[in-house]
Amino acid sequence: MKIVDVAVIGGGSAGVMAAIRTVLNNDECLFFPGTAQNKKRSRAFWVTAVENMPAHLHYKKGIEEPNKISLDWLTQSEFSHQFHWHKNRGITKISQSLEGIFTLTDDKGHEYHSRYVILCTGVMDVQPKINGSIEPIFAYANTQLIDYCLRCDGHHVLNKKVAIIGHTSSAAWVGIMLYERYLTPSMTILTNGEVPQFDDDVLKIMNNYGFKIITENIERISGDAKNKKLDMFETKNHKAEADFAFVALGMVVYNELAKMLGANLDERGFVVTDSKGKSTIEGLYVAGDLRANTKKQIYTAWDTAVDSADEINMIIRRKKRNSLF
Repeated sequence: MKIVDVAVIGGGSAGVMAAIRTVLNNDECLFFPGTAQNKKRSRAFWVTAVENMPAHLHYKKGIEEPNKISLDWLTQSEFSHQFHWHKNRGITKISQSLEGIFTLTDDKGHEYHSRYVILCTGVMDVQPKINGSIEPIFAYANTQLIDYCLRCDGHHVLNKKVAIIGHTSSAAWVGIMLYERYLTPSMTILTNGEVPQFDDDVLKIMNNYGFKIITENIERISGDAKNKKLDMFETKNHKAEADFAFVALGMVVYNELAKMLGANLDERGFVVTDSKGKSTIEGLYVAGDLRANTKKQIYTAWDTAVDSADEINMIIRRKKRNSLF
C-alpha cells in the first residue's frame, strides 16, 4: 500500500494553491480537483471576470484559467514527480485508520492513502427560485448582472439602481453597505415570498435611506442577459427597476467529507480549525471557503492554503529530523 504525504481535495483557488505549495515544498501530493458535476456546483464555475485581483482581468474565466496555467506549469516543473493530478476525479468517501492514515475513495471506486489531507471543497451560494426553478437567475449571474459577493463585485453598482434578493438582516446589510459606499439611486429588497426577518435597527436604517421592500414572489426577470442588460424584477403587483442585483440567501457548505471524519463544525456548517487550518481530526486540514471564520475571497483562500501546506511540511520535516538524532 503506497502512502503519499498529502492529499488535496478540491480544485478551486484554495485547492490549487494547496497543491502548488505542497509540491514546491517537495512533499508528494495527490490532487483531486473534482468531477465535472463537482465543478458545476462550485463558485469558481460561475465566475467570469475577477476585478479585485491584480493581473486577472484578461482571463475569460477569472479563476479557472489561471488555475489551469499554474497546474500545467507544475506538471512540467522539476517537481513534477511529486505531483499526482487526478483530473476530473472527486473523492466520495474518506476514512482514517487507528494509525492516522487516510483512505480516500474516488468516484470510480479507486482507493488512495495519505498521511495528511487538505480539504478545499468550498461552498456555493444559495440560489433564489423563480417559478419553482433556479434556472432564470443563471443567465444574469453568468454575465455578472446578478452577483453574490459584496467585496468582489460591489463596485459594479456605482450610479446604478440595485435590488437585493434576500429576507434576513444579513441581506439588508448588503443593501445598506452598497448604498453607503456607492450612493445608489435606488435600492429594493426582494424577499421573494419569504417572510421578512429584519431587526428593528436594520429596518430603521432602511427606512431612513428610502429602501423599498417587496415581499411578493418574483415572477419574472426582465432584461437582455446576452447584451448585459438587466431591467427589472416583476412580481404580481410590483415592478422593481434594477440595473444590477445581489443574491443574499446564504451558502451551501460542502462539508460532507469533513462530516465523515467527525470534524467539528460551526453553526453554519463551516469546519472549525486553528489558525493554520488544522481541524479537530489529527492530520485533517481545511483551506478556503470551507474553513470557519474566514473571508470568502481568492486571496484569503490562497493564504489559508499556504498556511496549511507549510504547517504540514513543518511537521513532516520535524519527524524526519527527529528520526536522525
